[in-house]
Amino acid sequence: MKKIFFSIASLLVILAGYFLFWPVPIEPVAWNAPAAAGYTGPHAVNTGLSHLNLIDLGAEEGPEHIVLGKDGKLYVSVASGNILRMNPDGSGREVFIRTGGRVLGFDFDAAGNLIAADAIRGLLSVSPQRQITLLTRSVNGSPIRYADAVVVARSGVIYLSDASRRFSPGEWGGPFEASLLDIMEMSSTGRVLAYDPAQKSTHVVAKGFCFANGLALSQDEQHLFVNETGKYRVWKISVNAKELDIAAGGDQAKIVFDNLPGFPDNLMRGQNGKIWLGFAKPRNPDLDQMGSKPFLRKIILRLPRSLWPVPKAYGHVFAFTEDGRVVADLQDPDGAYPETTGVTETADRLYIQSLHAKGLGWLPK
Repeated sequence: MKKIFFSIASLLVILAGYFLFWPVPIEPVAWNAPAAAGYTGPHAVNTGLSHLNLIDLGAEEGPEHIVLGKDGKLYVSVASGNILRMNPDGSGREVFIRTGGRVLGFDFDAAGNLIAADAIRGLLSVSPQRQITLLTRSVNGSPIRYADAVVVARSGVIYLSDASRRFSPGEWGGPFEASLLDIMEMSSTGRVLAYDPAQKSTHVVAKGFCFANGLALSQDEQHLFVNETGKYRVWKISVNAKELDIAAGGDQAKIVFDNLPGFPDNLMRGQNGKIWLGFAKPRNPDLDQMGSKPFLRKIILRLPRSLWPVPKAYGHVFAFTEDGRVVADLQDPDGAYPETTGVTETADRLYIQSLHAKGLGWLPK
């Protein structure tokens, strides 16, 4: 009996030591999550996103970003690192380019170059002849660790979100895994950058975001809308800001949406002045409650992955005007199409972006 007791006690000591002291990659920061309002008001539960039509992508998956080019073709970045090109109905699909990384966002400049935020490689330019040029992978000596979203202004200036200065997808198992670590840590190292191709220079526009994600320019191009994924917010930031710390406040930054019902991901300009936002996941009450308990978050990361507080699947996108008025809200409570990260609106369709979906979802307008 003594041997059995000693063995059990030893095992308990080992387990306690593991859960208390085993190294984890995060250094959590405490924050008090606002009480979730739930799916109410303009975000009342509906099934507008259910029963999506699907375009077959063959062996590809994860149509994370979609742009309708001036050539009338859809350009779609997928998990393999490819950017696909196809007709709007999915026919004629081909690989336009493979960057060797994972493109999470892209836009076209006035010369027709595809400007890509590659989470592994940095900010890239792909010419119509499919030549890849690295534009920048650092700012003031600080590496761009998680290039995420990108928009090109009429002036030619390129705005880029560097989602996390702590966790790079190339080092931590991919975009989803790195984003989860960053949001569990809450150290708010995300930032928005500006690259001037004429000067070949990069500077910080704003910093202090808990996972800086989607970007969209205002119609007059004087402001950037920025998704702060980890704190359920959308910001409006002056493009003239430099090294702006959003925690310090000021008249160059204002919150457009706060306490959203999910983790906001991509922002895409739609038609008639609206902006579309996609939620990668709904909020998780357990994760919110752990906000003020940094040490508990360390313990959670020592558990098997299946026990981590990853939110359930729930499809949700909405559109808003620049003054913060919700004008459309589409949901799929069953989450049949995973991670509805954004919407690309064309004259006759809504294409639904996703980090992991097996096909490209769309709805007729």
